[in-house]
Amino acid sequence: MTAPALVALAHGSRDPQSAATIKALVDQVRALRPDLRIEPAFLELARPSFGTVVDKLVRAGYDEIVVVPLLLTEAYHAKVDVPAAIAEATSRHQGLQIRATRILGLETAFLEVLDRRLRTALKEARVRELDALVLAAAGSSDALANQAVARLARLWSSRHRLPTVAAFASAAPPTTGEAVRQFRAEGRRHIAVGSLFLAPGAHPDRAAELALEAGAVAVSAPLGADPEVARTILARYAVGAVELVPV
Repeated sequence: MTAPALVALAHGSRDPQSAATIKALVDQVRALRPDLRIEPAFLELARPSFGTVVDKLVRAGYDEIVVVPLLLTEAYHAKVDVPAAIAEATSRHQGLQIRATRILGLETAFLEVLDRRLRTALKEARVRELDALVLAAAGSSDALANQAVARLARLWSSRHRLPTVAAFASAAPPTTGEAVRQFRAEGRRHIAVGSLFLAPGAHPDRAAELALEAGAVAVSAPLGADPEVARTILARYAVGAVELVPV
């Protein structure tokens, strides 16, 4: 019996580095599970589209697909866009079963990835001292999504014993620039920003720009194609595949 195909579904960006990063991440997942059919797809702004990937898998003989949404918070894209894309694709293929898993979410283990990215940024900037941190995320009109980022910021604060605040690239205050300026107003001068984004794009670029303009000493790269993220994708897939098994 053929295992369900895995589609890693990202939002998409006009920045070509974003799609390249997602595809590199999928390559890492494939390396961990070479026995599975694993494909990247995008909701918008990049190719291949989700519908195109589903059509290709159906032509290849797959009638079960597990979709892992590559989203960090339970906001609009997770609640509306992903279900709509799945409903549209399912309606075009009789007998096709598509199961969406939980989003990637804000796993505590991702703080390890964040730390690695930030250490690299600090080394490149030749910074050896920190007295505050800012956790930068996309931001949402969904208050619960923003609260999830704030909770992770508190965990990151405890981990490093440094004051830490969450900041957002859109839809919610504060911006990274505002967060950095607030710390500087308190007398802190060595403030670094961790980028809680999966891949490059307009939001992480804007967050970095505002933070550096305000005086941040370093801004990390997004989480990117990291083995920890790849393992999380496979963990989500495993649950989704079991849910497709008839009871």
